[in-house]
Amino acid sequence: MLGSREPEIYGGETLADIDRRLILQGKAAGVTVSCFQSNHEGTLIDRVQQSKKERVTSIIINPAGFTHTSVALRDALIGVAIPFIEVHLSNIHAREPFRSRSYFSDQATGTICGLGSRGYDLALQFILQRP
Repeated sequence: MLGSREPEIYGGETLADIDRRLILQGKAAGVTVSCFQSNHEGTLIDRVQQSKKERVTSIIINPAGFTHTSVALRDALIGVAIPFIEVHLSNIHAREPFRSRSYFSDQATGTICGLGSRGYDLALQFILQRP
């Protein structure tokens, strides 16, 4: 729904736009960027666990509504021991009080919020520049 859902909060870019941009940035840096989206918690957990088998070295994740509810997705990320960066398009701390509680931030390498889709670019830049 990105691009059409609450554009005043999430902006007008689509997820396909962001994915395309990140894939191109990765390609320019000589790395493969793989993008995945699901509205289903179990499917996201399966993808995180598959990442370990694929020898993924870093994860950029926007847990969206699961940020405030999913111990299971948190446990999956901890279980695979792949460094991850938590990204949110909006500033979750400037919204409803329940949104400021993240089950992921204390385990994340870093958290970026409130910078719109640019947060994904910054996360990828950090990963690419990290030794």
